[in-house]
Amino acid sequence: MSHPVFDIGGRRALVTGSSRGIGRALAQGLLEAGCDVVLHGRDAGAVESAAAVLGARHVAFDVTDAAAVARGVAQAGPLDILVNNAGIQHRRPLLELSEDDWRRVLDTNLTSAFLVARAVAPEMVARGRGKIVNVASLQARLARPGIGAYAASKGGLAMLTRSMCAEWGPAGVQANAIAPGYFATDLTRALVEDVRFDGWVRERTPAGRWGRVEELVGTLLFLVSPAADYVNGQIVYVDGGMSAVV
Repeated sequence: MSHPVFDIGGRRALVTGSSRGIGRALAQGLLEAGCDVVLHGRDAGAVESAAAVLGARHVAFDVTDAAAVARGVAQAGPLDILVNNAGIQHRRPLLELSEDDWRRVLDTNLTSAFLVARAVAPEMVARGRGKIVNVASLQARLARPGIGAYAASKGGLAMLTRSMCAEWGPAGVQANAIAPGYFATDLTRALVEDVRFDGWVRERTPAGRWGRVEELVGTLLFLVSPAADYVNGQIVYVDGGMSAVV
């Protein structure tokens, strides 16, 4: 029997960027825990297909467009849980990175979390409870060459999480972040298949392997449950130990 402190049955959750990859795994985990989950994607066809497979509701909107966010959040309905997962990667050395690509990464990974949370939080604050989980990254703490915009966006997301805690915590809203390390997904397939990079990840990570997306679900379920009602403003690294060693 599961402990009632982890019970989230019947709560409504929106997971942005959940048509595939990490977002889809997190959405599926919430569904299996008894939540009413609203999937999200910018591509209406892709998110509709994912929702049909999982048996969930869905909304489609551009997370970087404030007006579209407001409409999409209204369509999703009152929320108990928000998971800001939508994000992109753009690999380019800083000296070769265009301003447009810099803005695109920051808008998608960081500004979107602000826009969606700003649309969702007023009702949570008024109700006196709510859970917001932002999906950050190991790169919120550690940088690598070629992903400067991504690292900056995830570092900013970590501080945005703490700011949400500072402003909305007194109203009973908890805002925390999950920071994944290296996980095998469709978006990282080229890196997984790169023998040299794959070897570096395995050697650098105490667990000796890439993460599996389903291994993020437990952390999410804890953070959105009553068990974490006194956990706020925290960045939880789920990285096989990579951030703990040199």
